[in-house]
Amino acid sequence: MTAGRGKSGWTVAVLVATLACASSGGAGSGADVPTDQGADPGVDDPGQAADAAPDPQADATADPAPDATPDPAGDPAPDPARDAAPDAAPDAAPEPGDGDADDVAPDTPVPAGCNGHESLCGRRYDQVAFATTHNAMSNEDDGWIAPNQPHALERQWQDGIRAMMLDLWYGDPGVDGMDPSQVYLCHGECLFGNRLLTDALAALKAFLDTHPKDVVTLIFESYVSGADVAAAFEAADLLPYLHAQAAGQPWPTLDQMAEAGRRLVVLTDRDGGTPAWHHDVWAHAFETHWSARVPSDLTCTPNRGDPSNPLFILNHFLTDPFATRELAAQVNFNPFLLDRARQCQQERSHLPGFVTVDFYDVGNVLEAVDALNGVGAER
Repeated sequence: MTAGRGKSGWTVAVLVATLACASSGGAGSGADVPTDQGADPGVDDPGQAADAAPDPQADATADPAPDATPDPAGDPAPDPARDAAPDAAPDAAPEPGDGDADDVAPDTPVPAGCNGHESLCGRRYDQVAFATTHNAMSNEDDGWIAPNQPHALERQWQDGIRAMMLDLWYGDPGVDGMDPSQVYLCHGECLFGNRLLTDALAALKAFLDTHPKDVVTLIFESYVSGADVAAAFEAADLLPYLHAQAAGQPWPTLDQMAEAGRRLVVLTDRDGGTPAWHHDVWAHAFETHWSARVPSDLTCTPNRGDPSNPLFILNHFLTDPFATRELAAQVNFNPFLLDRARQCQQERSHLPGFVTVDFYDVGNVLEAVDALNGVGAER
C-alpha cells in the first residue's frame, strides 16, 4: 500500500529516474512510492529499531502438531532474486490479464478443509494466520510498473494467499481509458497500473463460488467514498458473502463463517462502519510499522491501532525506495521470517494474523504461515 494521501509530480520523476537506472544496469525495480506516513499498512519510513533476537523459549505453543486447536480462552498458540523492471513507463496502464499464461495456476482439486486445512475449521477467525500480500494488485504478470507481487489476484488466490492489501482510487482522467467516476485498484499513480475494482471483485466472487470453505480478507487503503466501495461490492454480487463483525465481540470460527456463507471480511482505513461489513481496520486490528529499509528495522513495536485489538497485522517487507525481489529475499526466508513472527507473537501476546509480504513467491511465506497455524501442507 502507498504511504501517502495524494499524488505528486516528483513521485513520477523519482520512479522514472530509478527505472532508468535499472535499465542501464543499476538497482532493480521495486514497489512502494514513498510519501507520508498517514496511510495504510505498508510503505517506507526509516529509523526503526533493530529487532530483538528471538528467544528459543519464546513460543512454546506456537508450532503444535497438526490438528492442535488453540485455547479459545486466550490468544492462539499456532498462532533468488530477479528484478524485472520495465524500461520505461507506458503511455497507458496495462489491462488485467495482459501477462503471460502464469497469471492463472493450473486447475487443482478444491481442498475439503477451511483455507486448505481441516484443523483450521474449528478456530476463530482471529486465531488463524493468513498469508497476506502487500499491494496485492501491483504485479509483474500484468505489467505494473514497480510491482510488489509476481502474479495477478486470481493466481494469488490459487496459490494460497487469503488476505490482500489493496489501494482504492478514482480513475485518473489523464490515463487513457480510465473513468473518473469509477473506483480502481491503483498504486498511487494509476499510470503505473490499474484495474477496475468491480472487475477484481467479480474474479473474487468466482473464486469464492468454487471454494466454499475458504475465508478471504481484503484490507483497503482507500481514497474513495465508502458508498462507492459498497456499490462496487453490490455490482459484483458479493453482498451475500460479506461478514459483519461488531467490535469487541468474539469472532466466529472459520467453519461457522462457511456455514453462514459469510466468508469475506473487509477492513478499511476510510468510512469504516458504514455499511456494517465495511469495518474500520483500526477498530479491529493493530500493526507493526510498515517502514523498513533493512531487516533490522523489522521490530515488534506497535504502530497504528490498539494492541489490545484481536487482529494483528505483521508488516514484513522492505522498501528502499521501492520493493524488489532482492529485498524480499532478505526477509522472506526461514528462519528469519518465522523467528520474527514468533518473537512478535510472544512480545504482543497475539498471533500474527496477517503475515504481510512482498513477492510471496520468494522464500518460505506459506510454510511459515502453516507453522504459525501448526498445520502441515494439506492445501
